[in-house]
Order: sequence, then structure tokens, then C-alpha cells
Amino acid sequence: MSAGWNTIESDATAKVPDHQTDQDLMTSAYKISPVYGVIFLFKYPTGEKPSNVPKDGNFDFEAAENLFFAAQTIQNACGTQALLSVLLNKEGEVEIGPQLRDFKEFTGAFPSELRGEALSNSELIRDVHNSFARASPFIDETQRTATEDDDVYHFIAYTPINGMLYELDGLQAAPISHGACSFDEFPDKVIPVLQRRIERYPAHEIRFNLLAMVRDLRIRAREIGDQNWLYREEQKRNAWQWENSLRKHNFVGLVSEVLKGVVKGKLKEGDGAYERWVEDAVGKTKKRIEEKGKNGGVQAEEDMGS
Repeated sequence: MSAGWNTIESDATAKVPDHQTDQDLMTSAYKISPVYGVIFLFKYPTGEKPSNVPKDGNFDFEAAENLFFAAQTIQNACGTQALLSVLLNKEGEVEIGPQLRDFKEFTGAFPSELRGEALSNSELIRDVHNSFARASPFIDETQRTATEDDDVYHFIAYTPINGMLYELDGLQAAPISHGACSFDEFPDKVIPVLQRRIERYPAHEIRFNLLAMVRDLRIRAREIGDQNWLYREEQKRNAWQWENSLRKHNFVGLVSEVLKGVVKGKLKEGDGAYERWVEDAVGKTKKRIEEKGKNGGVQAEEDMGS
């Protein structure tokens, strides 16, 4: 890992005390209410020319002074910034803690460009972000400008603020307003906005992801007395903790020793056992790559270039 902002996977398990993000939640908005905002992942059109007018909605430059909106100056952290764009605009509804509250107050009078710089220089936020990165010596953290041939993915936030539905994208000049929207109306009103964005892409493009930021679902399960739901949510958190603990460890040494032991065993078998084993592994790998290509599966990472 580098000393800067590490690339992390698109992961639907971001944690905020008493709140969470999760996938496939917009289909049951009543059950998971309240929905504080959504985070949308999509393939960024790197060859598209900048415009002074958004393709949907309207820039609200005045709103940028009355809500938390930061320009994106970090290449590998658009997902973290999208999460903060929702979280720091819900201070009265979500307990954000003293450290984030101090950060918000400190940057309150800044223009969006300086807020972005302040965010990029926050050791606290950077350390939390990097704690979700995989410990691997093979990850290239070199920053470069994306080209039209690169598959670049970007996270943005949608959330209701002061009676309006806003799109918060640090690569845009200002918050984008999508019209009047109350907190209760948000789950219904954000859907057509997302549909219009998806319709900009070819029909075969399916690489999208939607996360909803909601109250901790364990609280909701306890309120309605659903013990099965509560059990499933507890199991989710156990799995998240296990995955995050594994993510922080470098298993290259272990894999190397295991591989050396297997190779040694194959060589002892003789009669071309090692060569057949290698050929079989190569064939299976090629088959998996071909199947993945047919399915259009892409593991999106937070690699949006600023």
C-alpha cells in the first residue's frame, strides 16, 4: 500500500455506527426506511467533453454554499467521497461523531475546491478509507489520466436536502438539482432520475451498482420483532468483519509456500505429472476468463481519475 489513498474494491459493506449501506435495498424501501441517500456506481464516459450544462437536472451553485459539497481531488476515493456526501448532509438525522463534525465545521466556509483539498489531506478519513484496501504488493497505485480505452468507474450520491433532490458528484461544478423532494418521497423520486441516467448507455451495458444508505437494519428488525431478519443481519456483520480482517493481510508468502509444496509433490510423481497438471490449470483458467467475458462481469474499483 502507498502512503496516499489506496484503490479499494467496490464493496457494499461500508459501516457507520447505527447505519449501513447495502445492495438490493431500494426494492423494499418501506422495510428499510428511512433511506438517507443512495450511492450509484457507473462506467464513466472518459471520452465525453465537459459541459457547462448537466445532461439531467440543473446546477445549483447557491446550494453549494448551504450544504456539504466537495470537488473531487482524489483519484482513488470517489466511493468514500460519495458516502461522505450523504453522511455530512444528514447531521441532524445521523450521529456523525465529533471528528467528522469538526471536519464539517472547519470546511463549512470553504468553496468546494478547498473542501476537496481539505478532504484529500484528512489523515483520519484517509486511514479509514485505506483500512478497506487489500494488502497486496502487486497493486499499482500510480496515478495517471484515464484514456478512452480505459474502463473507469465512478461513484456519485443522490440525497434529499432542504426539500430538494440533489445529485452530488465531485467531478461536477456544483450540486445538481432534480427538483422538489421531501425525505419521505426520496425512494420514489430518485428511481426515474437513475433510470434516465442508465438510459444514456447502450442497452447491453449492465455494469451499474446501487447502494442505499439506511439506518442499521438490526434496529428496524428489533422494532418489528423479526428475529429471523435480525439473525441474518448479525450473520452479515460477522461475515463483513471476517472479510475485512482477511483483506488487511498479505497472503503472498503463504500462497508461495503452498505452491512450492504442490509443485514438489507433482515432480515426485514423475511421468509428466507436473506438465499435465500445468496444462490442465492453464485450460481451466482460459475457460473461466472466457465465461467471465461472456457474462460481462467486471469487478469495479474506485479508480475514477480527477
